Amino acid sequence: MRKVLAAGLCFLLAAAAVLPASSEAARDPYTAALLHVKDSRQVIIAEGSTKSTKAVMRLYEKSGNSWKLKSTYPAVTGKSGLSFHKKEGDGATPTGRYALGRMFGYAQKPSGVKTDYTITNRFHYWVDDPSSVDYNKWIYYRGNPSLRWKSFERLNHELYKHAIVIRYNENPIVKKAGSAIFIHRWRKSTTPTAGCLALNESNLISLMKWIDPAKSPKIIIGTPSSIQSDLSKPGR
Repeated sequence: MRKVLAAGLCFLLAAAAVLPASSEAARDPYTAALLHVKDSRQVIIAEGSTKSTKAVMRLYEKSGNSWKLKSTYPAVTGKSGLSFHKKEGDGATPTGRYALGRMFGYAQKPSGVKTDYTITNRFHYWVDDPSSVDYNKWIYYRGNPSLRWKSFERLNHELYKHAIVIRYNENPIVKKAGSAIFIHRWRKSTTPTAGCLALNESNLISLMKWIDPAKSPKIIIGTPSSIQSDLSKPGR
């Protein structure tokens, strides 16, 4: 009888040790699909809607053979929500899967950030003029920008105290498909962007410090169903 009770107790203890992890995986909508990701050990998932400007940003990191949710942040998208067919000037945030680029800002690089960081000034521009050969490129220019481009963004903009480049529409650059997609600080939680993703400043800095270029970080932006689809594509 004692042997039976001992065996039963061992079984219950083993089950108790396993259940929390299983329950956590069951509650998280993306952990299982992340197992398809082979080219990154850090993935940011920005879940939003085509009908809302509110979003949730989830940070996942691979440890061994499993993915762990590290942080969750509230976020905002463009004023037109998400778009599966992004166009220049539509006010929407593009959906899809992208690499992250360098970081920048008019403020000093925060301590602990591992990614290359450029301190910007009035000569740093991101060109959003589709008729220009510089379209969707970061350009340093000391001349009169209005004589060179019909439209551009200054990278010392007040919202770009710190920012992360999302490598959208890069290879190849498609004219009028959208440009200058970043992660930057928000004005407030109810104010959308012109097409970027935005967080409160504290969470933005935490995100910047978490990102590790050695782990090939990626970002997936979309609705719940499109995120699942992007994650489940083989060979990624």
